[in-house]
Amino acid sequence: MKWLELSIQAPPEYVEPLSQIFHRYGQGGVAIEETGGFNLEEDEGFQIPGQITLRTYLPLNPAAKEKINRIELGVRLVSLVCELPALEQRVIEEEDWANSWKKHIQIIHIGRGMVLQPTWLEYHPQEGEVVIHLDPGMAFGTGHHPTTRMCLVEMEELLKPGMRVLDVGTGSGILSIAAAKLGAERVVALDIDPTSVKVALDNVKRNGVHRVVEVLQGSLPHPDVKAGTFDLAVANISSKVILQMADSLKSALRPAGLLIASGFILEKEKSLQERLVETGFKGFKIIYDDDWVTIVASLRNKIS
Repeated sequence: MKWLELSIQAPPEYVEPLSQIFHRYGQGGVAIEETGGFNLEEDEGFQIPGQITLRTYLPLNPAAKEKINRIELGVRLVSLVCELPALEQRVIEEEDWANSWKKHIQIIHIGRGMVLQPTWLEYHPQEGEVVIHLDPGMAFGTGHHPTTRMCLVEMEELLKPGMRVLDVGTGSGILSIAAAKLGAERVVALDIDPTSVKVALDNVKRNGVHRVVEVLQGSLPHPDVKAGTFDLAVANISSKVILQMADSLKSALRPAGLLIASGFILEKEKSLQERLVETGFKGFKIIYDDDWVTIVASLRNKIS
């Protein structure tokens, strides 16, 4: 199959609206490339560059033209408030795409003892390390993005053995797999995109956590997500979607439940926290990584 790669460069503050456009009409989510990056071997910190590249992919089939038009229209609307370069298009073979992006993904150490290992690289874990074997395929979630890393660090701090976890917008399944390997009793992973569901299922099986993690297509509310049954919910998506499903996220949690909300930038923090307070969350912890924000919210007065 041939694929059309659509890409554009934008300032960090416009990544979220463009991601929404790409995710809605693209296939399998959005790849976000932050040039400059960081060098784990040299213990360098991550820095947000002046421009970020967003990519999405469309299969070249009869439906592609309409989706391209929708994406171009969305980009033009964003261009009204921020000058953007032209949307770039490139036709690629599926096999070429599947191999070319792998050179940009390396082994990552996160938090106290989590290791993200791409399936095509060799790694010998140290005692006590939690290793996640990952092939993101055409789905979001490699661990390179700041919001994913922040979610993983907070999960390592907050997740207790035996907890039940809800992962909304699972992408590659990275957060669900981490939850299972950190001791969760049950994990429900949701994604609206069928490609992401397939990738997540493959990664769940690859990591041997298929008896703990259930991957489902859909969003909240969902018939298989019962009210008051989860100790921890993770939503690494966007402020718009989290605002829309705030009530459903709260409803899914037990009385002492916790929410890790991420995937948005600094200017969205206030409105999102206000919405969570309105929904019934009481205790908050805010984590920053340059322009990116993660909110940990508790139905109790303290984060514990």
